[in-house]
Amino acid sequence: MTTSSSKLACVILTAGQGKRMKSATPKVLHEIAGRPMINWLLRSVEALSPDKIIVVTAPDAPGVGDAVFPHATAVQKVPMGTGDAVRAAMPALQGFDGDILVLLGDMPLLSTGMMQGLIEARRHDAQTGIAVLGVEYKTPPAFGRLVMNADGTLNKIVEDKDATPEQRAIKLCNTGAFCIDGTKLSGWLDKLQTNNAQGEYYITDLPEIAAREGIKTRVSILYNADEVAGVNSRADLAVVEAIAQKNLRRAAMDNGATLIDPSSVFFCHDTKIGRDVVIGPNVVFGPCVTVGDNVTIEAFCHIEGARIDAGCTIGPFARLRPGTHLWPKVKIGNFVETKNVNMRDGAKASHLAYIGDADVGAGVNFSCGAITANYDGFEKFKTVIGDNAMVGSNVTLVAPVTVGKGAYIAAGATVTKDVADDALYVERAEPRMLAGWAAKFRAKKQKKS
Repeated sequence: MTTSSSKLACVILTAGQGKRMKSATPKVLHEIAGRPMINWLLRSVEALSPDKIIVVTAPDAPGVGDAVFPHATAVQKVPMGTGDAVRAAMPALQGFDGDILVLLGDMPLLSTGMMQGLIEARRHDAQTGIAVLGVEYKTPPAFGRLVMNADGTLNKIVEDKDATPEQRAIKLCNTGAFCIDGTKLSGWLDKLQTNNAQGEYYITDLPEIAAREGIKTRVSILYNADEVAGVNSRADLAVVEAIAQKNLRRAAMDNGATLIDPSSVFFCHDTKIGRDVVIGPNVVFGPCVTVGDNVTIEAFCHIEGARIDAGCTIGPFARLRPGTHLWPKVKIGNFVETKNVNMRDGAKASHLAYIGDADVGAGVNFSCGAITANYDGFEKFKTVIGDNAMVGSNVTLVAPVTVGKGAYIAAGATVTKDVADDALYVERAEPRMLAGWAAKFRAKKQKKS
């Protein structure tokens, strides 16, 4: 017989001090692939459509409330263990009679499917009041061990610091994720004691308390330990970042992108990659990047806040900054930087250029060494370049300025006024050539030395 309630609440524990991070930033606000780790976990929880989400924080955790808004927060005033942290959330759950999912905020990669499995284990039958997520390790870390009964239910959880050598040999470990009958949780929390190595209230004592009432605890076993990788140090953060990047790379390739050297490509959590995209080695994507189909991104490019439409070619060694929109079949070559720019169909800047605060028309050629001078030290100004214009090498376009359709800007010009359609803009001083000057200069210097 299964339980009938389908109500669900989630309590996420984030009040740990995170001393090993050595940071003024609360641990759960450190980012994985450009997103705070607490928001990774929240995204997976939200997919369950729970009735409530309560995030338990420390008193001195600035910014956590803002990061988890609009979800509720509760404060654990004194760090007295996981059981005490759950207790801090109970006023927000008064009268709630569904299941309560308890998760650790520093395990950001827990999947919705894993959580669903844990919930289903709790709802296995009317005699089951708790479900625990377990994972088996060849060499267990310092996690609590799951001591099982002969019938496959859980007998108790023994924390690593309190375990005997025989118990430490158990390979099935507690991950810290629980699903608990919300009608009984408050009463069980009241029975927690601090007779352990840490002198704290452990949520891991709840299965033994429940067993005294004839209530069973079941274990939902996870077979992918990457999902429960936790963050307690900067080294742990790097490990979880690597796992997240591996998952993002795999998703891009599964969706039809080619990564020449996957391990050297770094995605942001929200990077969108189309099909038949080819990405070279050592490419980094910052936030808010969308890449259309049939795009080629050569090695050593850095891209953030950019939209790249179908058929574009980028790099190598290009930097696309926020506000960049490359229309179809645009080419951005080596050592070109763009910022807050529209480059329309077929425009190209093949090398060594800066284009900022500009609207560049279709078919424009923006030549080597050309730049838009868009900033006067106080304000930014816009450059508009008409379709099929030619901007020559080493041209400086001093904004605000408009270059007409089909216009030619001769090499080396500094453009300070608007250029008409189909006009040629030339700015060159009258050349002078002094015959024999170089030989006389060298002779003079050699005589002096």
